[in-house]
Amino acid sequence: MRKIRVLIVDDSAVVRQTLEEILSSDPQIEVMGTAVDPYVAAERLKKEVPDVITLDIEMPRMDGLTFLRKIMQQRPIPVVICSSVAEKGTTTALKALEYGAVEIITKPKIGTKKFLEESKIRLIDKVKAAAMAGKKPLRVAAPVEIKPKLDADVMIPKGKPMPVSPTEKICLVGASTGGTEALRVFLEAQPANCPPIAIVQHMPEHFTAAFANRLNGLCRINVKEAADGDAMMRGLALIAPGDKHMLLKRSGARYFVEVKEGPLVSRHRPSVDVLFRSGARYGGSNVVAAIMTGMGDDGAKGMKELKEAGAYTIAQDEASCVVFGMPQEAIKLGGVDKVLSLGKIAAEIVRACG
Repeated sequence: MRKIRVLIVDDSAVVRQTLEEILSSDPQIEVMGTAVDPYVAAERLKKEVPDVITLDIEMPRMDGLTFLRKIMQQRPIPVVICSSVAEKGTTTALKALEYGAVEIITKPKIGTKKFLEESKIRLIDKVKAAAMAGKKPLRVAAPVEIKPKLDADVMIPKGKPMPVSPTEKICLVGASTGGTEALRVFLEAQPANCPPIAIVQHMPEHFTAAFANRLNGLCRINVKEAADGDAMMRGLALIAPGDKHMLLKRSGARYFVEVKEGPLVSRHRPSVDVLFRSGARYGGSNVVAAIMTGMGDDGAKGMKELKEAGAYTIAQDEASCVVFGMPQEAIKLGGVDKVLSLGKIAAEIVRACG
């Protein structure tokens, strides 16, 4: 099995060393080199083409966005933005996705052991997801377990679904790699009085607010980063904040979301499994759920629990996915009622919600 070859582009020697140590610790990844700026990177690309590039945005001589656009115009290579810009939540990170970046992650910092372990998990997974998105002939196995993968039990115990009476339907959505564009297509197709929507998209902290604001300006519906206690309402989509879990809760006939701290679940925070598990518990047959493009299996178990609780479940098809990982795992587990292309999911959800 050929290793995923990675080129690291960052002007900080400390960051380059840290990223190289993290990525080299995984047996499926090989760091083929580092570059202090885009000019040095361009010279390296003349000699050897990597499978994935990790790219900083703020650099001297040429900024990362300019370099990203040149790469995508001349020789498209999967790019993971690894920058403090994502942490600041600026629209610059959003532009990186528009220009063709596959993933965005904040730079690892020297901190607690837990923070470094989580940074390691996220960076390795993002690079592997980017390699898969590149549609190159790579056999990328499941991520190496750095420690036992936690499931939704750590956030909400599995139990019998609460009795529900037929009330207004609600929609739950999970996505990862390629999800920013998939969600734009999905939400732009929603009518102004669409059913209440709660979304988990794997994103860095702070970045989800800028993402939600951008979608809010593009769509007929209202889109916002979820806050603890936000009500699920028609014409409103709530996006889970980066680095926080989001759960569905119910008070009488009223649905709302709970936003809370917690460990990585299925290697992610927010986790689709956590949202879906809570949906099975509190929504049951009132839920219509969709799992979209993304690497890994986050959401697969939760979707099966939703189906068993009476929910109607949809998976995005392979042809329209950037990475057919999460939908594929949900299908394998038997948790999917219907498989649809991205362009048909919104209409089907509106139909199913009546």
